[in-house]
Amino acid sequence: MPILDEVLKHKIVAVIRLHDYKFAVETARALVAGGIPVLEFTLTGQGAIDAVVATRKALGDTVIAGVGTVLKAEEAEAAIAAGAQFVVTPAVRPAVIAACVNHNTLSIAGGLTPTELLAAHEAGSQLVKVFPATVVGTRYIKDVLAPLPFLKLVPTGGISADNARDFLAAGAVAVGIGGNLVSNRLVAEGAFAQITQAARAVVAALAAN
Repeated sequence: MPILDEVLKHKIVAVIRLHDYKFAVETARALVAGGIPVLEFTLTGQGAIDAVVATRKALGDTVIAGVGTVLKAEEAEAAIAAGAQFVVTPAVRPAVIAACVNHNTLSIAGGLTPTELLAAHEAGSQLVKVFPATVVGTRYIKDVLAPLPFLKLVPTGGISADNARDFLAAGAVAVGIGGNLVSNRLVAEGAFAQITQAARAVVAALAAN
């Protein structure tokens, strides 16, 4: 699956959780300029699916746009029909995962315990989101992967330039980063250069020797 390959290549999913998405394209441009093209617009904000449509139209193949906080199959169906390239759910939601499988769309289902993480994988989620990641830390990632090395884990929640590389070193295939990249305040202030700077800092941290 090409989208899966892109996520694995870039290793960062920018989680964009805003009250509304009227500046979605500007936010996306700022993140892409900083080296992060994989963007998740969460359904907790107004106009998330429209944000995917607008972002893909404006930025084309330079961006990979998906939706997050998807709890229902019909939400996944609507997002995919609108052009979402991946779907993220914070929990093990078999109907959401099944909708993605049926449409050959990358799903990233969330869990915390080994049972939940394995259940997400067995339901068909190619990537499995560990949430909230900083509650359990990097050692937990390593411990889970010892008996379940086939899981492709994406820790999310509290990840930043300071600890992203540690999670990858523990065995994660990518990380999800939200508030440490994008916030309602930054977008409201039009501080897109600051968003680009934050993105560059994370990319640089992962590339450091």
